[in-house]
Amino acid sequence: MKINASEIRVGMLLEYKNDLWQVLKTQHVKPGKGGAFAQVEMKSVGKNTKLNERFRSSESVEKASLDETNHTYLYENENNYFFMNPKSFEQIEIKKEIIGEKGKLLTENLEVLVSFYNENPISVELPNQVKCRINTTDAAIKGQTVSSSYKPAELDNGIKIQVPPFVEAGDEIFLDTRTLEYVKKI
Repeated sequence: MKINASEIRVGMLLEYKNDLWQVLKTQHVKPGKGGAFAQVEMKSVGKNTKLNERFRSSESVEKASLDETNHTYLYENENNYFFMNPKSFEQIEIKKEIIGEKGKLLTENLEVLVSFYNENPISVELPNQVKCRINTTDAAIKGQTVSSSYKPAELDNGIKIQVPPFVEAGDEIFLDTRTLEYVKKI
């Protein structure tokens, strides 16, 4: 789908120079002399390279069309995560590099949104909050000011986060998957 260069937004996926690019930053500039343009910083989805490009406002670029379907997480091996489509029961495998650090948050039967480009999975979106258990945490220091009263903790999946002083080892909490921050105690 063709869009005008002035419609480019952060997070969009663009087809450009025979590759798929994710927009990281965009800035619309209208100089005193000459035409307006969009300065766009993009990252290649497949090759992990960055590109800074300048598009005139009158130019059009190709926005990538993605198919998004819900899948259920099943299990992992040393290289891949395995998911199942709950409607067709078709299983897919996605390389661990695609999901990255957030793969540690995957738990059995977790519903995720998988984005496909040309029938290849390119990203996995987790629910906004997941349930985790605190494995270890430091002792809270009495007399700390309220603003800095968070203490380090390690979750059962190995991720290190900051939690309030009343959270102890063994407690279950909700974790925000977008920012990897504590939300609330269960």
